[in-house]
Amino acid sequence: MVSNNLKTKELIQEDIDVLLDEIIDFGCRLIVHNDDVNTFEWVIQSLVEICKHTLQQAEQCAMIIHFKGRYAVKEGAEDILKPMKEALVDRGIGATLEYE
Repeated sequence: MVSNNLKTKELIQEDIDVLLDEIIDFGCRLIVHNDDVNTFEWVIQSLVEICKHTLQQAEQCAMIIHFKGRYAVKEGAEDILKPMKEALVDRGIGATLEYE
């Protein structure tokens, strides 16, 4: 009985490890670029509405974008980030995807 429980725990741990690897291996970043057109308020509002950032996260991202020229505001799978990128671009915000 002990060996079956140990084997089950090992299989569960393997499944967890595989899932964590998939979660951690994002493979794609959503980059927002600074410009001289969009206001802080517009970028912040867009990050909250499109990327589901908290207000504080969006404000911090906007500051980094402003001072560094660009920032990876989100990491994840391409199929999730691509619609976000397109929505930001539709709002006039410069956004691109980068792949690892």
